[in-house]
Amino acid sequence: MIIRPEHTFIGVSVATKLRGLQIIAQKAAVAFGVEEKKILQALESRESLGSTGIGNGVAVPHAVVEGMTHPRGLLVSFARGLDFEAVDDVPTDIAFVLLFGEANRGEYLNVLAAIARQLQAPGVLDAMRKAKTAEELYSDFLADSRV
Repeated sequence: MIIRPEHTFIGVSVATKLRGLQIIAQKAAVAFGVEEKKILQALESRESLGSTGIGNGVAVPHAVVEGMTHPRGLLVSFARGLDFEAVDDVPTDIAFVLLFGEANRGEYLNVLAAIARQLQAPGVLDAMRKAKTAEELYSDFLADSRV
């Protein structure tokens, strides 16, 4: 599993995408034992290439991070929508954060496809947005997933 229950966060309160990425980097550094600065730089660099906001209030910030030995991720629900510059201009309130080592770079597309499949299931996004705890958020999306 790339995203685990203990790497799920709900109600993260930030006002901007940049601050959201900073909080994501902090949480990822603690969870994965990789320097926060490296994670933040990698995420910011990837965002500078183009938005990771995929639409419908969902973003998939992702990056290759030096020091990552296995693909890992976080599931983050923001307290309010952030402008991730998504193609549909809908503010992002759910982020699937994917971090890969150089050796795992090719796995990103497979993981993204798995996320997209899960999100297409009827009611999944609505259930995720109604979740009151990180456990509920995780189980609403990831419990039966290979992500």
